[in-house]
Amino acid sequence: MIQDLFSPSVQHALDIIGIFVFAISGALLAVRKNFDVFGIAVLAEVTALGGGLIRDVVIGAVPPAAFTDLGYFITPLFAALLVFFLHPEVERTQLAVNVFDAAGLGLFCVAGTIKAYDYGLGLVPSAALGLATAVGGGVLRDIIANEVPSLVRWDRDLYAVPAIVGSAMVAFCINYDMVNAFTSSLAVITTFVLRLLALRYHWRAPRAWHRRSTAVEVVDADETP
Repeated sequence: MIQDLFSPSVQHALDIIGIFVFAISGALLAVRKNFDVFGIAVLAEVTALGGGLIRDVVIGAVPPAAFTDLGYFITPLFAALLVFFLHPEVERTQLAVNVFDAAGLGLFCVAGTIKAYDYGLGLVPSAALGLATAVGGGVLRDIIANEVPSLVRWDRDLYAVPAIVGSAMVAFCINYDMVNAFTSSLAVITTFVLRLLALRYHWRAPRAWHRRSTAVEVVDADETP
């Protein structure tokens, strides 16, 4: 289905752009963690390709696309090399990185949902794998870097929610046979805009409702001198 929406050359270019930007974010975290050059390369590769690998293994698309297209594998290494030598300059362009990262989020959640459906999954599992395609690499990145994944941290601007919206839009369009270049692009743009708005206005998901319980009051009383 996805081949019907975009030409192979356009699809490949979009994939490479998304992979490159995700790899930049992984390499920057590695620099902040004081990793060596090998660690920077590993984190760049995992961040860029992890989500797609998870999706392809789950749906049985083996060998995964990351291992059948040399460009997919080389692009994160180029990003790692760029960050290794120029990370101060890259850090100063963080706004641009965030913009491209938001675009990659939209592209990957849409492409992941469509590919999962093409391999015979239902609408909900396809949307879930669209989300995994978009955010899986970031989760693996944080785990390797010994950090709580940004995906589940309350003090991080919304990231998964825009991807969920984009994946759900695609699943809805598939269900009503409305998937085309326009609706797919609309899902990408919606995800992109939601992510940028979350960054601009620091939108965050709500935490558990705060209530004072008897247990808390007892602990407070015991701690009172």
